[in-house]
Amino acid sequence: MKHKAPKTVAMLLLASTMLFTAACGNTNDGASTGNEGASSESNSTEPITFTFFGADASPNWNKMQDAIGQKIIEETGVTINAEFDVSSGGGDEKIPLMAASGDYPDLIYPKGNLSKLVDAGAMIDLTDLIEEHAPNLKKVYGDQMNRLKYSNEDQSIYWLPTNAGVGETLFDAGGGFSIQHQVVKELGYPEIKTLEDFENAIRAYYEKHPTTEDGQPTIPISLSADGWRIMITVTNPAFGVTGAPDDGEYYINPETYEAMLHYKRPEEKEFFRWLNKIYNEGLLDKESFIQKDDQYKAKIASGRVLGLLDQGWGYSDAENALKSAGKYEQTYGHYPVSLDETYKRADFQSIGLDAYGIGITTSCEDPVRAIKFLDWLASDEGQVLRNWGVEGEHYVVEDGVRKIPTEVQEKKNNDNANFTKESGVGLYNIFSAHYGDGVKDSTGNYYTTNFPEEIIKNYNPVEKETLEAYGVDTWKGLFPTEEDFPVKEWGAAYNMPVPSDTDYNVIFQKTQDIIRKRIPEAIVSSPDQFDQIYDSMLAEIDKAGAVEMEQQYTEWLKERIKLWTGKDV
Repeated sequence: MKHKAPKTVAMLLLASTMLFTAACGNTNDGASTGNEGASSESNSTEPITFTFFGADASPNWNKMQDAIGQKIIEETGVTINAEFDVSSGGGDEKIPLMAASGDYPDLIYPKGNLSKLVDAGAMIDLTDLIEEHAPNLKKVYGDQMNRLKYSNEDQSIYWLPTNAGVGETLFDAGGGFSIQHQVVKELGYPEIKTLEDFENAIRAYYEKHPTTEDGQPTIPISLSADGWRIMITVTNPAFGVTGAPDDGEYYINPETYEAMLHYKRPEEKEFFRWLNKIYNEGLLDKESFIQKDDQYKAKIASGRVLGLLDQGWGYSDAENALKSAGKYEQTYGHYPVSLDETYKRADFQSIGLDAYGIGITTSCEDPVRAIKFLDWLASDEGQVLRNWGVEGEHYVVEDGVRKIPTEVQEKKNNDNANFTKESGVGLYNIFSAHYGDGVKDSTGNYYTTNFPEEIIKNYNPVEKETLEAYGVDTWKGLFPTEEDFPVKEWGAAYNMPVPSDTDYNVIFQKTQDIIRKRIPEAIVSSPDQFDQIYDSMLAEIDKAGAVEMEQQYTEWLKERIKLWTGKDV
């Protein structure tokens, strides 16, 4: 379907040249400082401020007062005046207001709302800007440039994928099901491969330890269903344990490419039945569906929660509090739990290059200076700075090898929030392209600090003990690897922009509202009510238009495969 075209790059560049407009945003002192016209034609480091909106929260953002931010300003002259979405909506409220008003920041990371901005004519096509001014971006994306195009009908590049690294190899597991190390140690390190294994381990330990050493009630398993977090800890595990990869709310048939809401798979119903079972047996925290995410994290930080169904990043702050207190036995290992042994978890199935990204809007008065800034961040210098920090302060080079000093690594491991605020490490990757874990630069060093030797070195002592007992070096060693699966031709379906000028989003939201109400209702019901509630949910979402929505989504997915691979499906 045809979308309203944004203002063309050629027009913007012509206007920039003929009218000698000032740069995006304001210079730091608010006056003319020589940026006019010249900034677009040179590698200017004159002070300039870009406004930015990010659809994800960034709680450790320090307004570029961190060491990396200061270095970026020094090297590029660019200050980022950033606003981040602190709600749980991922920009769903803020971005439609932008589109309605026409008031945009210079740079935007819209997450799942790109189509709203494209349809509003808010986004600049970056194709020519990349070709003319961004050799580092071209190098990083390489033969994956096709995956940056918006659609078959509109092959513009409206954003640069940034929330995942190019050429990434995942060296460790941060998902699966998590169990405290003290649990598996006391039980003699039992095999944890199925829901039954997980449940039996939690139950056995809980029966022996109904309270913690400081007298608090032990919590066998807890979930966080606060806003969008319900997807991560409650509903996503359903496709994880049944062998499907993460495609958001959909299951994609790998042979027919047909999409359907993953809840319709009979095997997933059995996962939710299991949650219903352990809830009624007292193993699932009764507050799982009413607590806020900070309450959930506080329970984890107290050491009371034995098992989680979360991703590591979802509770890392709470786990870091345990590490800071030296309570390593109450931190967690990651296990490849499936419904039963007939299923193989697909956590590591490769999606190729597919990620949310950053774009330049039509409000930006100097898109050339903006793309050059993004290009500098994608250079080797910019990537090493963003990943490793400042040389001599956060890492050293010894015999040509980058190394993180012990005292820096300890602060990074045990006081990560303050380390991030002070250093800026991890705060700037969404601002431009970057290589993923496992890719080396021209010096033979990894671009990122996540590689096997470093990962293994930084496990805490109890974690190393647990891994040794299971006969592996990393948590990934317990999981099926990427070699067990083909690369997904459609990437990750949850990243696919969908047109905003159809009724798709309205129907999708109706189905989500039903699912987020009925799934918790089914889990906390009596066992004899579970089937009726679950089956009624499936009927309700179909009545709301799910079948037609799935058919439309399937067509868009097939168009994406054709765009990326040239294959008609």
